Amino acid sequence: MAAIHVPPRYQPRSARDEALLFARTCYDHLAGRLGVALADSLVAEGHVHLSEDGGVVTETGIDLLSRFGADVARRTPGKRTFCRACLDWSERRYHIAGFVGAELLRRSFELEWLSRIRDTRAVIITPAGRVGLHDVFGLKLEPA
Repeated sequence: MAAIHVPPRYQPRSARDEALLFARTCYDHLAGRLGVALADSLVAEGHVHLSEDGGVVTETGIDLLSRFGADVARRTPGKRTFCRACLDWSERRYHIAGFVGAELLRRSFELEWLSRIRDTRAVIITPAGRVGLHDVFGLKLEPA
């Protein structure tokens, strides 16, 4: 019996889908377009180096992240990876995972730069977050 190949049915994205693609949690770190943009910024400025094999935070990165309020100078013993690349399923590029990624997300919530969307992993950027992400990390975000 021969297989019949038909193109997939077009299904427009909902607002919820768009929110999930823009910014979401991936376990305990930030993903989506925002997570990738943050990783790109940190890499471009030489604060982080990411590869398939892992991630390294430079001295300037430790300084920047510490001033941001991420507790990256505290390296707890254990099995937790300090910094690693995580391939984003929607962007097909890296965002930052490990202890560093978790601290970036934790501090962003603490500063109320990000807010969770109920019943989903999606997060939104608050007005303070737009300013803060630009001022601290150089992210240029489209107006809401």
